[in-house]
Amino acid sequence: MIENEFGEIGIDDALVLDAEEEIFEMNNGCICCTVRGDLIRILGNLMKRKDRFDQIVIETTGLADPAPVAQTFFVDDEVASQLRLDAIVTVVDAKHLVTHLDDHKPEGVENEAVEQLAFADRIVLNKVDLAHSEIELADVERRVREINAFAPIVRTTWGKVDLDRILDVGAFDLGRALAEDPEFLAADAQHLHDSTVTSVGIELDGDLDLDRLNRWMSTLLREKGVDIFRSKGILAIAGWDDRYVFQGVHMLMDGTADRPWTNDELRRNRLVFIGRNLDRGQLELGLRACLA
Repeated sequence: MIENEFGEIGIDDALVLDAEEEIFEMNNGCICCTVRGDLIRILGNLMKRKDRFDQIVIETTGLADPAPVAQTFFVDDEVASQLRLDAIVTVVDAKHLVTHLDDHKPEGVENEAVEQLAFADRIVLNKVDLAHSEIELADVERRVREINAFAPIVRTTWGKVDLDRILDVGAFDLGRALAEDPEFLAADAQHLHDSTVTSVGIELDGDLDLDRLNRWMSTLLREKGVDIFRSKGILAIAGWDDRYVFQGVHMLMDGTADRPWTNDELRRNRLVFIGRNLDRGQLELGLRACLA
């Protein structure tokens, strides 16, 4: 698996260390632009030991335009000769998708949510349990169909999907990709990010007081949650032997105790916020104030 983080601090890699799959992490930029060369090098290295795996899964940052990533499998001769692009799978949040589809972007900047839906060969509609009614879900699917009328939609919660529905399906169609974007195979394709959307990564040693942490996070997400697209972290809580792992989307957050800290691990808090007009200084002060 190739994991691309928009944030400067990787979180997901620390959550999958016990997985059998091999993880390659790229967190120094967006896979569709600044680190695309890294992707080609990783794919090339993987092909030197292709007898050790069945498939390669590339998980992009949520801010990626899928077109330049998919383009890699056609415009790079070495990659194209050894690998086949099976499908582009887009996971969407049933609770927040419409807000992002309606997001106004600066001139010349693409709406990544629209781009990811347009190029999808399979669409996983996640968090359907958070929808208020079947009418709301039907409206979300209608908006999806306005952008992509072809890709099957798979409803799910907690990302639980039968892998046979999204892997080894042979669904990618170059002709449809070219119809969607006639410049799909252009070597100099550009992808412009919204400059107001940034990532703030924080690392802080020491244990956190759980009550202070809960108050700070509740206030932060209540007041700034509209602009915080994604938050996640691994935290050390005073009096807890286990790591505390949390994931958040806008105002919604879920946390749970994870595995115990090992004897050789430093009890270090690692958090990432991705959103619009984030104030790094205030976020760092807020977390520091939660120290026990």
